[in-house]
Amino acid sequence: MTAIDDSFASGTERGSAPPRAAEAPPPAARPSLHPDTIKAVMAADHGDPFGILGPHQVGPGAWEVRAVLPEARAATLLTAGRSIPFERRHPDGFFIASVKGEGRPLYEIEVEHWDGSRRKRYDPYSFGSSIEQHDVNALREVGTNVVYRILGAQQGNLDGIDGFRFAVWAPNARRVSVVGDFNEWDGRRHPMRQWQDGGVWELFVPGLKVGQTYKFEIRGPDGSVLPLKADPVAFRAQHPPETASVLNGATRYEWQDKSWMETRGARDPRHSAISIYEVHLGSWARVPDEGNRYLTYKEMTERLIPYVKEMGFTHIELLPITEFPFDGSWGYQPVSLFAPTSRFGTPEEFAAFVDSAHEAGIGILLDWVPGHFPLDAHGLGLFDGTHLYEHADPRQGFHQDWGTYIYNFGRTEVATFLAANARFWLEHYHLDGLRVDAVASMLYLDYSRRAGEWIPNQYGGNENLDAINFLRKTNEATYAHAPGTITVAEESTSWPGVSHPTYTGGLGFGFKWNMGWMHDTLQFISKEPIHRRYHHHDLTFGLLYAFSENFVLPLSHDEVVHGKGSLLGKMPGDRWQKFANLRAYFGFMWGHPGKKLLFMGGEFGQEREWNHNQSLDWHLLEDPLHRGVKDAIRDLNHLYTSTPALYSRDVEAGGFQWLVADDQDNSVIAWARKGKEPGEIAIVVSNFTPVPRQGYRIGVPEAGFYREAFNSDAEVYGGSNVGNQGGLHSDDSPSHGQAQSLNLTLPPLGTTIFVLQR
Repeated sequence: MTAIDDSFASGTERGSAPPRAAEAPPPAARPSLHPDTIKAVMAADHGDPFGILGPHQVGPGAWEVRAVLPEARAATLLTAGRSIPFERRHPDGFFIASVKGEGRPLYEIEVEHWDGSRRKRYDPYSFGSSIEQHDVNALREVGTNVVYRILGAQQGNLDGIDGFRFAVWAPNARRVSVVGDFNEWDGRRHPMRQWQDGGVWELFVPGLKVGQTYKFEIRGPDGSVLPLKADPVAFRAQHPPETASVLNGATRYEWQDKSWMETRGARDPRHSAISIYEVHLGSWARVPDEGNRYLTYKEMTERLIPYVKEMGFTHIELLPITEFPFDGSWGYQPVSLFAPTSRFGTPEEFAAFVDSAHEAGIGILLDWVPGHFPLDAHGLGLFDGTHLYEHADPRQGFHQDWGTYIYNFGRTEVATFLAANARFWLEHYHLDGLRVDAVASMLYLDYSRRAGEWIPNQYGGNENLDAINFLRKTNEATYAHAPGTITVAEESTSWPGVSHPTYTGGLGFGFKWNMGWMHDTLQFISKEPIHRRYHHHDLTFGLLYAFSENFVLPLSHDEVVHGKGSLLGKMPGDRWQKFANLRAYFGFMWGHPGKKLLFMGGEFGQEREWNHNQSLDWHLLEDPLHRGVKDAIRDLNHLYTSTPALYSRDVEAGGFQWLVADDQDNSVIAWARKGKEPGEIAIVVSNFTPVPRQGYRIGVPEAGFYREAFNSDAEVYGGSNVGNQGGLHSDDSPSHGQAQSLNLTLPPLGTTIFVLQR
């Protein structure tokens, strides 16, 4: 995990004058305060608290220590062995103590509460700044990680005192205070220092503990106090519907995955087997005996990871787990982008989940949402009283389909914030990649808009040039700083070069979801077999562009919600045929060029549409047909990951060869997959009619014995057990332009995969 220092590089030592900016000189001697100034402080309407509070020289050898203590009946200054009573200067709790001495006093304050109890505390306004100007400047450098190094609530030690340093970007605010359960949510008690150059507000509060809650109280430029805001860089958040941020610091976790990280860094994902199990943690499984509660991260470690390993998937892709307020959004409307959701446990428990996955040889991908954010009052919208994170013009800043704000990618600090968040998950939590949500909505200014509802770019086009620049820089940063990780674009249009390098003009993603393949093949497989001959092109069209991008073949959550039914429910025919169709389709998919992604429940033929409020129907595995689908997926994964011909040249046209592309009358399709080494050949044959076909001859690239490595019609999967008795030798009968061929028996509604044995 990337270390975030637990001690701060203090720009000034405690006992020196706290600067308004790093280069500002100590304040000159000044007289005691005017009553109007005190009134402004007590009304929480003073923008320079360090100019008023804390120790201030008021004459030769004369100092005043000023404090806002609404909770105090009385207060005492403890310094150099002396006890000096504070004088109350305002009935609501503004106190001043006079101190004689040549140097700036070092002190504690003892507060006597109204109930008679006493407590000693250090004064936040006696500490200097612990942020450097170059870090503030770096908030305008897209691709740096400075956002989560200096902003948020950083746990650490300043001048020998433990506490938390708060920092937040709010350049247009008139005043910012940190409020929480440690100060009764009172904005008068902890107003923050502003860095004039950079718009950052900062305050170190000594004595705070992990687990306490906080927000920011912001007075906007018009003087109005905004709804309390959660910390944009909070590392932990309360369990919804509670909305506060939680003091945690950047998670400390002793990682045990050094070997995994080293191996990952040396791997080329394009030429590796990638089979992704997409999971919504809130509904994979629940605990019905305990109020249908969620599983915890710890329980997921004990149940989900072994299951995925058994099933042979290489990766788990998590639907968004960045903290979000509304369960029904499935995480796609996040508020706290740096906090793993508290629904399932603590940040440390999430880190342990990732670590355990790596120990099991499984990568973790995160569904990441940089395109938009919700309107919740505690979120980023109108954050400092202005449209800070979002565009002010709704034609650019409001997403009509989802009722959300759109980030202003052209504001450098916003782009820096988002790019740093991408790095955070890959570096700090060791995640293995990001699937970037709704990329098409980011690329096009007129996405889902009618004429007059959008603003063209400077050249009159509909391309969002700012978003393009942001995506390129983010991809460059993640690949530079997290070797071996991947970024995957959910991009549904024909935008060119999504997964091409930025230096060639591409967007720089590692992979792109092949939405066209998904749409076409699901359309084909949903037809009754007698009609499939008229839709044969739905199977073959995808191979015309299969190598134009680095593709992932997705059967995602989007295909089993909003009235679309389940994958099994899309299949035609009687019950036996539905399962046979599904198994054949999966075999076709696993044999097709492209990495694989399957949403949870699809692997055992979930019958009902996905519902995020309840567990998958695991009881279905008591049915042999459902268990057969699960076993078929398991065997497909193990065959896929152990057969280089099926993955090592996924992105190269030379790794694919058509054998049968034009037998639409029989709905038969066949091709060869080739690996990098000689003799690495797999033959994939699908028969999408319920008719067994004896003596179906298919040409093959090389002579030899072809082992029948997978047959979706096998009896163990619930099929009719029509096949080729484990494999067969090729003969020298020419066919399909090849000198060698196989005389096959094709099972009904079945896919068979043959692997050349050398």
